[in-house]
Amino acid sequence: MTGRLYILNGPNLDMLGRREPDLYGRVTLAEIRKRCHELAAELGFDLFFGQSNAEGQLIDWVHEAYEEQAAVIINPAGLSTTSVALYDALRMLGEPIVEVHLTNVFSREPLYRNLLTAAASWGFLAGFGADVYELGMRGLARRCG
Repeated sequence: MTGRLYILNGPNLDMLGRREPDLYGRVTLAEIRKRCHELAAELGFDLFFGQSNAEGQLIDWVHEAYEEQAAVIINPAGLSTTSVALYDALRMLGEPIVEVHLTNVFSREPLYRNLLTAAASWGFLAGFGADVYELGMRGLARRCG
C-alpha cells in the first residue's frame, strides 16, 4: 500500500465537459474520477476523490488529509489565486501535495498567473488536460512508495 491519497477539486470543476470545452476539454469530472480510482487501485492508493464549489469544504478535506497523514492532489481552480485560507491549510500538511491545472495557467490571462496555493506544493502540473491527475498520482507513488 502506497498510502492514503486525497484528490480535491475546487469551484466549477463539476462543470467539466460542458464548460468551455475548447479550453478545458470534453472529459467530465466523473470520467476523471473513474480513471483516478482505476489508477489508485493499480498504484496501491486508498483514494478519496472530492469536488466542492465551497472553499470551506475544501479546507475541511485538507484537515482530514492532515489527520490521515494523506498525500494530496489538488486542483484549486479559481481559489488558487485568491485563497490565503486554503494556502494556509495546505501548508499544514506533512505529506506531499501536487497542485494540478488542466490548462497552462501561465499562458492564460494575467489573473490566473499568481498562484498562492502552488507555493505550498511539492509538485505542480499544468497544461496536460485531464492527464495531470494521473501524472500527479504516478509522481506521488514514486515519492511515497
